Amino acid sequence: MQLQRSLFDDIDEIKSGEQESMPNAQPTGEAARIVELREMLNRHNHNYYVLNQPTISDQEFDHLMRELQELEAKHPEMADPLSPTQRVGSDLSQGFKQVTHERPMMSLGNSYSIEEVQDFLRRAKDGLGGEPVEIVGEMKYDGTSISITYENGRLVRAVTRGDGVRGDDVTANVITIKSIPLQLPAGTDYPSRFEVRGEILMPWASFERLNKERAFNEEPLFANPRNAAAGTLKMQNSAEVARRGLDAYFYFLLGDNLPYSTHTQAMEAVSSWGFKTAHTQVLDSIDEVSTFIEHWDKERKALPVATDGLVFKLNSLRQWLNLGATAKSPRWAIAYKFAPERECTKLKFVSYEVGRTGVITPVANLEPVLLSGTVVKRASLHNEDIIRQLDIHDGDMVYVEKGGEIIPKIVGVDNTQRESGAQPLRFVTHCPVCGTPLKRIEGEAAWVCPNKWGCKPQITGRIEHFVGRHAMNIDGIGEEVAVQLHDSGLVNDVADLYTLSVDRLIQLDRFQLKSAQRIMRGIEQSRLVPFERVIFALSIQFVGETTAKVLARNVHNIDRLMSMSADELAAIPEIGPKIAQSIVEHFAEPANCDIVERLRWAGLQMALSEKELASHTTKLEGKKIVISGVFQQHSREEYKAMIEQNGGKNVSSISKATSFILAGENMGPAKMEKAAKLGIEIINEEQFLNMLE
Repeated sequence: MQLQRSLFDDIDEIKSGEQESMPNAQPTGEAARIVELREMLNRHNHNYYVLNQPTISDQEFDHLMRELQELEAKHPEMADPLSPTQRVGSDLSQGFKQVTHERPMMSLGNSYSIEEVQDFLRRAKDGLGGEPVEIVGEMKYDGTSISITYENGRLVRAVTRGDGVRGDDVTANVITIKSIPLQLPAGTDYPSRFEVRGEILMPWASFERLNKERAFNEEPLFANPRNAAAGTLKMQNSAEVARRGLDAYFYFLLGDNLPYSTHTQAMEAVSSWGFKTAHTQVLDSIDEVSTFIEHWDKERKALPVATDGLVFKLNSLRQWLNLGATAKSPRWAIAYKFAPERECTKLKFVSYEVGRTGVITPVANLEPVLLSGTVVKRASLHNEDIIRQLDIHDGDMVYVEKGGEIIPKIVGVDNTQRESGAQPLRFVTHCPVCGTPLKRIEGEAAWVCPNKWGCKPQITGRIEHFVGRHAMNIDGIGEEVAVQLHDSGLVNDVADLYTLSVDRLIQLDRFQLKSAQRIMRGIEQSRLVPFERVIFALSIQFVGETTAKVLARNVHNIDRLMSMSADELAAIPEIGPKIAQSIVEHFAEPANCDIVERLRWAGLQMALSEKELASHTTKLEGKKIVISGVFQQHSREEYKAMIEQNGGKNVSSISKATSFILAGENMGPAKMEKAAKLGIEIINEEQFLNMLE
């Protein structure tokens, strides 16, 4: 079902539509079953995603969901954008409309010591004429702020913080987050209209899975779960948002004439309505505040989501009103920030891993230590130069941090605990898998195994890369299957994938008919994958997804790419000498050329189509363009494609290098201010389309 306007702008219209389709107060037959299934699935979602206490199996849940999907398909008149079946999101692109907050979303002042918290409490008491205050401490989750409005128990709008006055309407994305209730349970005592505020979060498990996918696809990694959550929430494809596994915790209730006198009462009510809420505790003294800080500085490391501190509030809502706020922050609350998380543990030994391009990565194997919600046993040492810079010796006590890397990294050594006689780490000289002498890449810190066609991790890594979602998108082949296909002798290089059949696959251990058929469907569909993704899939060193697009747009076909000199390639915008030389060296190897010919014979797209060629121009060549706002004639994704087709480059942030801004309605005030400050031209849809005529 397509969601119109800002998704639920006309909630009354939706309700009236339901009433027309169900004239009786109590629906009967299949209509009653639809209502019953929706209530059941909402309850089971709450049990699973909020309470972590599922009462039915995944199979039973899926069976109920399929039954509801079938009944809704039979009865389109009962369509509801808040049905549990809509949690998967839509792959239709849509811009974000800006919405003015009914009440400004302010930021909190920060503190970094117990003394600063004491100063906050003293100021609050002074502002209240010396009357007693009750303190509440709660977790400060490290996500992206959200404000959600409910009317008559139904979610009607979700808006980002934005600049605090206006934010983006991201309702279509928020309804995909399964821990957020779409319809509050019947009989719950909630106000007819209220607003809850909280944090949209990406749990550690989802973050590591997402970054692992991005690393495999040679995409930039997210620095932390907060950035990942913020980026995901602003995606144009809500189906992708649903896939990424966001979560949400709430810490603030707003509304007219709420029947609560304290913050803790309000949050107890919010929790009873089915929301996840921030852990909250009443603290009777500054000593209890100190104990609360010490406790959560340790215990937060075991939480499934990222935290960056605590929040201390006065409990009395009357005192909130009396104290008011400064221009930026409320006077009745303050944030307490934890020091950056780092742990010290013992280095047991260093192992060496081989990537698909042959690069050798040293990995520290550690005594297990709890860090950022997960037990860390391994940490990246990146390369030989890092080992030397850190001066790591055998058995050292090392400091570990967990940032944007999938594998946490070593950031320092505690020399005071070094054992007498410990020797400096020595980097391996031969491949740990095939034994081939390593070679140093000129101008790089990396050592490489040159045995591309006989080193197993390189072969299976190229297979896994080739079938990836951003490459040929062949479903059903992950790391284990890639290894199994190679070990069986069926697939020695990526072109061998196109010699597979269902009969050959089902002869392998643990292969079922369905999984074999799924792989074969993926292989068949991969023949339609566009030329740019074929280039990316070939595992040419330094050629990532964006570079592959640039190459496809400029060379047009594989034969020209294979025949170009390094100078010709380097002359292409964004293709420097390093990438150019890597491409030339890749196609200088007969085995790589043979793979291309076999893939051509298998029917892969080895050139831009005539339609793609006809649409490519140089009208925007060299221009860096920022897109902002909501558009009428085309979606944002369509405009991005137009920019690339005409030689331009899409950029996300405004800088001196920005050529112009393509602006729709409701362009953010911060971007407008920055554009004016830098003198960046702003053009509208009509002007942009005229440029391309």
